[in-house]
Amino acid sequence: MEYLEWNSLDEQGRALALARPPQARSEALLERVAGIIEQVKRGGDKALLDLTREIDAVQLESLRVSNEEFERAQAMVSPEQIAALRSAVENIQKFHQLQMPSALSIETAPGVTCEQLIRPINAVGLYVPAGTAPLPSAVLMLAIPAAVAGCARRAIFTPPGKDGCANAAVLVAASLCGVDEVYKLGGAQAIAAMAYGTESIARVDKIFGPGNTWVTAAKMAVSIDPAGCICDMPAGPSEVMVVADAGADAAFVAADLLSQAEHGPDSQVLLVSTDRSLAEAVRREIETQLQELPRRTIAGSALNASRSILVEDLTCAMQVVNAYAPEHLILQVQQAREWLPAVHNAGSVFLGPWTPESVGDYCSGTNHVLPTYGYARAVSGLSVVDFLRRMSVQELTPEGLQNIGPVAEVLAEMEGLRGHARAVSLRLAQLPRGASV
Repeated sequence: MEYLEWNSLDEQGRALALARPPQARSEALLERVAGIIEQVKRGGDKALLDLTREIDAVQLESLRVSNEEFERAQAMVSPEQIAALRSAVENIQKFHQLQMPSALSIETAPGVTCEQLIRPINAVGLYVPAGTAPLPSAVLMLAIPAAVAGCARRAIFTPPGKDGCANAAVLVAASLCGVDEVYKLGGAQAIAAMAYGTESIARVDKIFGPGNTWVTAAKMAVSIDPAGCICDMPAGPSEVMVVADAGADAAFVAADLLSQAEHGPDSQVLLVSTDRSLAEAVRREIETQLQELPRRTIAGSALNASRSILVEDLTCAMQVVNAYAPEHLILQVQQAREWLPAVHNAGSVFLGPWTPESVGDYCSGTNHVLPTYGYARAVSGLSVVDFLRRMSVQELTPEGLQNIGPVAEVLAEMEGLRGHARAVSLRLAQLPRGASV
């Protein structure tokens, strides 16, 4: 990891210290994604089967996972693994159930009632990656809040393995979440199927879930198409920032950094420390622990874009945190909770030495679908609210229109919108002026 002293850097140097690796979105990739989307729109199911054979080298007989495949998956996952999934489901449900907003109703003026109603999105498409590692945890993080919100249709899309089957753990997780509509589709073609539908796949109202550059590019493309589909949030490679003081455990810090580095070669991990000796100890621990990881080549590549930033104190460290806006922020410092009010920009925060980022990925109860690439400055992590729509309602009595109608007339005339004003004045003319109503 590259060492940088924050106080010795000028403005440009600090910006470079916090720069993310560039995302590979070449014109060729965007053109290919656009071609895939158009092929699915024109060819439907046949196009999906052809693309799966061409891109994934898998010949599918059917797109939807059958009941028999669900049953086989149950036998392929151990009781211990199923128990762990059940425990995670329980915790995630508990946390997300508390996120349900309440309906609102208020009389803003005599005779003027304003309300806010909550309605679930009817049909949601949930993308679950299965590239270098299957992600049953992604099923839980997407399907559970959708269920809590009350979405009537939850459809999972996940790439098939070389055997033409969906990952067994993904299917078991889907079953535990009450989802039986699962399609063996990945990449840009899956996003196109969700957005536009085919003969056998009904289109959805909103698309959720992480993915590679092909998936991300496809989500961007369909979200700006009026005939396409809205998507959850912009997302990039996984990232973590660990803030550690002299009292931090170097082995813990190194393990937390490596846990994100192993996600992919484009992941980024940053250490912000007030103590050079601690930073050196973390570097040595990383070298040792890296050799024990099956995905050490991937993690090693990610470390090439990672840095160790030395700051003079924790106040400065919090400034670095807010400037970077990490997806995951771990505070391994004394009295970690006392520093929480200083954190403004982060996707998810992990306090103290006994809170590894891994528990948030799997089973603490919070959601691991989080904004990356600095979007945490303005975007929140996934929650039940993302699966809901807020609908406003207003109702006026004749008294209410007498009370606020003249205000609307004045403002409409101010904006030069005579038709708006007339819609009010015609009604007011039907009411006796000054009479109680």
